[in-house]
Amino acid sequence: MDIEIGSNLYKNFNGTIEIEGVPQIQVTRHPSTGTVLVNFALFDSNGRMLAKMVDSTLMFNERRAYEVAKTDKRLLMKEVDSGKVVLQLDVKNAQVISLGQGEFHTMKGHLLQVTATEWKIEKLHKSGLTHDAQGGVVSIG
Repeated sequence: MDIEIGSNLYKNFNGTIEIEGVPQIQVTRHPSTGTVLVNFALFDSNGRMLAKMVDSTLMFNERRAYEVAKTDKRLLMKEVDSGKVVLQLDVKNAQVISLGQGEFHTMKGHLLQVTATEWKIEKLHKSGLTHDAQGGVVSIG
């Protein structure tokens, strides 16, 4: 499976995205329906967990501050009060998933921002990269 993160393409990854050395997002497809299934941990700037998603369902959602809208081809997680997009994943085709928009903290408290053109954490950013993960994880930061 391949994933686009901003304008960066990571080929042949195993579904796990490590951010600053910590597995924070896992993406799979349901074997019979093809529905995108996401496991995701959301932290605040101090590294405290605010929400946890398992198989695209919020299992922990402190103060009900987040909501998830999902279809077979899209998952969208937002802050309830502001409407800010935390995480948006779209199925582009049978082999490619896109993380085209998002803004959330890493477990280390750094802000990760994903736009259509790049991803960035603090002063580190990547744009237009193509990388073959060779069956392994995608590492950001």
